Amino acid sequence: MPTVGFNVESISYKNVSFFMWDVGGQEQIRLLWRHYYDQTEAVIWVIDSADRLRFAEAKDELHRVLSEEKLKGVPLLMFINKQDQPGALSAAEASEALGLNALQGRAVHVQPAVAPQGTGLTQGLDWLVGVLAQRRK
Repeated sequence: MPTVGFNVESISYKNVSFFMWDVGGQEQIRLLWRHYYDQTEAVIWVIDSADRLRFAEAKDELHRVLSEEKLKGVPLLMFINKQDQPGALSAAEASEALGLNALQGRAVHVQPAVAPQGTGLTQGLDWLVGVLAQRRK
């Protein structure tokens, strides 16, 4: 289910605690996102891989967000969700549609996922934990 408004989540994974802001993607909420950028160490972006009509909008918004000074250089974990749905873009197709190859100066990982089944979630978080550990050295 899409996030409406904002949710705060705290999880621990492999001895790393994540304090996450789950922010809704509705257009009227996007202007408020910048209030959550302070002390951000990573961006986790989730996209519905079967909703091809929203990819252009998601690309524009993603690149706008990542151009913010407070997010300069932070790693990006991109979950390409709903891989089990008909017509879902593959990770490679989604990467191209979102212009991820144009991102410079940050670690990027694209992870296919089926969130309700947990498919791909641990692989994505394993990558993120490793990247964050390297950045903290």
